[in-house]
Amino acid sequence: YANYESMAESLRGGLSIGLSGFGFWSHDIGGFENTAPAHVYKRWCAFGLLSSHSRLHGSKSYRVPWAYDDESCDVVRYFTEQKCRMMPYLYREAARANELGTPMMRAMMLEFPDDPACDYLDRQYMLGDSVMVAPVFSEAGDVQFYLPEGRWTHLWRNDEVAGSRWHKQQHDFLSLPVYVRENTLLALGSNNQKPDYAWHEGTAFQLFHLQEGREAVCEVPA
Repeated sequence: YANYESMAESLRGGLSIGLSGFGFWSHDIGGFENTAPAHVYKRWCAFGLLSSHSRLHGSKSYRVPWAYDDESCDVVRYFTEQKCRMMPYLYREAARANELGTPMMRAMMLEFPDDPACDYLDRQYMLGDSVMVAPVFSEAGDVQFYLPEGRWTHLWRNDEVAGSRWHKQQHDFLSLPVYVRENTLLALGSNNQKPDYAWHEGTAFQLFHLQEGREAVCEVPA
């Protein structure tokens, strides 16, 4: 259905199927049944465009952003551009999922098996091995999420927060918690208008809180 409860159930079900041996899963942005109010649609778009593959799909009405409001167009445009820039990282993680069987969108417990706080987290996920995403399930933008040990940096705002604790934040429709773990060298592509381009040309590399004595390695698909 087209509400926050179903949005959360989509994430919970996807994490469950990832634990059952599926490397890839996705969901219908905006919900499959009925038509979401604009605020649900915008929150779901942010979640959906930070998924392995994104689909605007439903049974009763078109899920195109201009059918909702002007801000929905802004939200879809912004997160589509961000996803296009993340393609070098996303493609690498997709290849690893294919090779190793580790789901691309995975439960926190898979990436942090020694942290018991991660065992029951079902409203956030790791997108690959380096990026934590916590979708927002409210119109007001209130969200709570947990970060494991270490320093974590927001991918776009660059604010740094400590791990081994819960965080409570509020986000507008053009933002959500997207935090990169320490010792990560992240490749960001030069094209934000389409996903299929020469990812190795004009690539920007962003280093996140490299600890003393550690190395960070990044593979860029050719």
